[in-house]
Amino acid sequence: MTFMMVLFVAIGGALGGRGGMVMAILFATVMNVGMYWFSDKIVLRMYNAQPVTEAEAPEIYAIVHTLVQRAGMPMPKVYVIPDETPNAFATGRNPEHAVVAVTHGITRLLSREELTGVIAHELAHIKHRDMLTGTIVATIAGAISMLAQMAQWAMIFGGGSRRDDDDGSPIVAIVMMIVAPIAAMMVQMAISRTREFEADKGGATIAGSPSGLANALLKLEKGSQIIPMHDAKPATAHMFIVNPLTGGGLMKLFSTHPPIEERVQRLNDMARGRR
Repeated sequence: MTFMMVLFVAIGGALGGRGGMVMAILFATVMNVGMYWFSDKIVLRMYNAQPVTEAEAPEIYAIVHTLVQRAGMPMPKVYVIPDETPNAFATGRNPEHAVVAVTHGITRLLSREELTGVIAHELAHIKHRDMLTGTIVATIAGAISMLAQMAQWAMIFGGGSRRDDDDGSPIVAIVMMIVAPIAAMMVQMAISRTREFEADKGGATIAGSPSGLANALLKLEKGSQIIPMHDAKPATAHMFIVNPLTGGGLMKLFSTHPPIEERVQRLNDMARGRR
């Protein structure tokens, strides 16, 4: 996050000047704060998630209730997504306004121990306030991208020569317009992967054992390949416990999730007392 702030100041000074920097950060902040407050409603509607009562989903409620008591957290709302792809996510701006959503597919695929590990992982995201972290990072990354776009339009219409700092090189400015948004996105994805590792660790602690989550991750990876989520959106991929999108090679640099093998290895090491 410190690197992203330095990058923002550098590209702002080189491309947009003080005025451009202020406009970009204000616009990005307003946009992402709005997402922070309303993202839960947006994403739940996007995936047609439906709230369920304790009578409708007794097993899920029992698991969530046990885990929140163990973690000392408020009881979140529980939603079910009518999709056979096995997956789950958590959303909400803070622990007092949180939601845990699971698909029909995950409840059919996993054992109780494995489902407990998955829900504990999602509760760890809530406890760590990862929605807030993601919003801050998205604000900075969005501001950097906006500065690059502003500079691009300024150069097209001949406004590039009216920058606050006239000593900059046009070549450097062009390179920064291309490289800075990519670098910001890569850092944003790296932070997302770090939060997944922390949620795995926190979830294993809340569940009382890493083995359930480790086994669940292996099943979920295979299950999501067999029954892919066709309506998955890149903007919400980071919210799910396993990436609902597919891609390899260079795309791994921009992945919101670390490799399943590495996540499972860390959990197994934790079970053996190495972590």
